[in-house]
Amino acid sequence: MTAIKTNEVRPGETPGVRAKLSFVWISPYKVRQVLDLIRGKTVGEARSVLQRCERDAADAVGKVLGSAVANAEANAGMDGEELYVSACFADEGMTFKRFRYRARGRAGRIRKRTSHITVIVNRLPEDRLARVRSRQDTDLAARRRRVAGSRRRRGGEGAEETSEVAAAATAAVERATTEPAPSEEPAAESAQLESAEVETAPAEDEASTEEPTGATEPPEQPPVAKAEPAEPEEENK
Repeated sequence: MTAIKTNEVRPGETPGVRAKLSFVWISPYKVRQVLDLIRGKTVGEARSVLQRCERDAADAVGKVLGSAVANAEANAGMDGEELYVSACFADEGMTFKRFRYRARGRAGRIRKRTSHITVIVNRLPEDRLARVRSRQDTDLAARRRRVAGSRRRRGGEGAEETSEVAAAATAAVERATTEPAPSEEPAAESAQLESAEVETAPAEDEASTEEPTGATEPPEQPPVAKAEPAEPEEENK
């Protein structure tokens, strides 16, 4: 007679939604060590534990848990975030017997054990569901505060760079609006050069006409003879 399993759903409890995986090539003793880690936990916590578990049975238990949650959502219309692992157990399946050659013509027995994994999920009680939701809201608020603080810190560090970039962009826009168009610049420069040539041409003509008059020297005057002093007359010639 099979012994009573202490982790099996009792007659007075709600059975919930279950999923079963049969003939898994793992010993039930090894599977039960993994099942003890997730029993009574919410689906999210159970998945987190199984992802970090290094035992080979964690992969098989994770598949059975996912199947149970999918059955609850599809068949019973439950919300996957409100479920928890109400019961989980591993029954012993068929044992395959093999042997290995030993000394003196003997044979060593090898037992390849299998197991049947069953996971039952159910909706959380109202009081426990309220506690879980409050804890989730607290964690979400703390995460939002951390994200907002990191964004403020990053914004303070990059404020100077942002202001410099904005100032450079504003200066470029002002230069583009004040400077004349490239097609108009050659025409304006040519017009200025023509006006300068027209103004300088009469001045050059006047200078050429005035040069002879200004350059002529006054006519030479004949030298004036200097008066020699008169000799005194001889007295009493």
